Amino acid sequence: MDFTLPDELVRLLGELDTFVDSEIRPLQEQDDNARFFDHRREFARTDVEAGGTPHPEWEALLAEMFRRADAAGWLRYGLPESVGGSGGNNLDMAVIREHLAAKGLGLHNDLQNESSVVGNFPFVHMFLEFGTEAQRHEFIEGMITHRKRVAFGLTEPDHGSDATWLETTAVRDGDDWIINGGKRFNSGLHSATHDVIFARTSGDGARGITAFIVPTDAPGFSVDFHWWTLNMPTDHAEVTLRDVRVPGSAVFGEVGAGLALAQHFVHENRIRQAASGVGAAQFCIDRSVAYARDRITFGQPLAQRQAVQWPLVELHTEAALVRTLVQRTAWELDRTPHYQISDRVSMCNYRANRLVCDAADRAMQVHGGLGYTRHEPFEHIYRHHRRYRITEGAEEIQLRKIAGYLFGYAGPRRTG
Repeated sequence: MDFTLPDELVRLLGELDTFVDSEIRPLQEQDDNARFFDHRREFARTDVEAGGTPHPEWEALLAEMFRRADAAGWLRYGLPESVGGSGGNNLDMAVIREHLAAKGLGLHNDLQNESSVVGNFPFVHMFLEFGTEAQRHEFIEGMITHRKRVAFGLTEPDHGSDATWLETTAVRDGDDWIINGGKRFNSGLHSATHDVIFARTSGDGARGITAFIVPTDAPGFSVDFHWWTLNMPTDHAEVTLRDVRVPGSAVFGEVGAGLALAQHFVHENRIRQAASGVGAAQFCIDRSVAYARDRITFGQPLAQRQAVQWPLVELHTEAALVRTLVQRTAWELDRTPHYQISDRVSMCNYRANRLVCDAADRAMQVHGGLGYTRHEPFEHIYRHHRRYRITEGAEEIQLRKIAGYLFGYAGPRRTG
């Protein structure tokens, strides 16, 4: 089969633009909401008194965006019809997320909060795949409407990329489990009602790790502080668990098979992050080209100088190449078991994350002093996307996976 973008998807993008222009952009410009997107954005979004976490007024604006997007039928587009979605597939979501990111900074798609009019719901997909009927009933609709907020607790103070090495433990006590340990960069804990905690329950390798759905108000569960990061506000918490008791019904998926959930989560996110990176990179490239054509230096447009042209040509070419790889890989994900092309997903992710950082940096350079100010969006784009070269699998981990598939140490062509 040949890969092509369906005509229906192209038509859909036009309808999405109409919705954004008619419903979301006016909301962004209403009253003083512009403060969340102009040079004041970090200050307006950040509640300094609450440890640098997202300001309630900022999250209230996001909630109204989600409400409008859901009412218009866009928010759940990538979810199955069984939970009110349209069944959008990986290719659909990759194309849509690139399209929205290419529009630049705005309420329609602010990746600092992983917010978008077309929602990305990796946790919903996890609950559909691994949750019990009771867990799906309790959490899915609540997560979509933000009445339930579920965080992801995998990284620990003394480990990051090696998810098979966990010091957090869970021990059976009758029908319950007792959890002890700590988590770092535990995103979303400023407002989460529950936290998915990965803990060792047996063994010493990939097997023996179990995921638990832990209420954040459980006795012994402590959010100690939030790490202030390059991009603010922050929602990356340091968490301590001291004799936290949860019932057997809190087990998420199979006992001892928790890493399958973690892998599912990152696969859902990596290809979509890559698509967003391509879109944001293209935005930086296009804005730089437009500026270079208008900016006059030494009597001529800046665009006539090869020192300006060639770096943008290289970025524009790489964006075209990575876009094709991302869309083709997303198309294959809809037809192939994930593990067979996991190396391709890693290729997309690490190249797109580098691309957008390079494009934002080049945009700052082309715009000169203005590019370095907060009155242009490039520093914000750089600071946001720089995190993805580390989170959900650092680029070194992506390269390691690609090498494993390439040399036959891992994947479907593993030789030993």
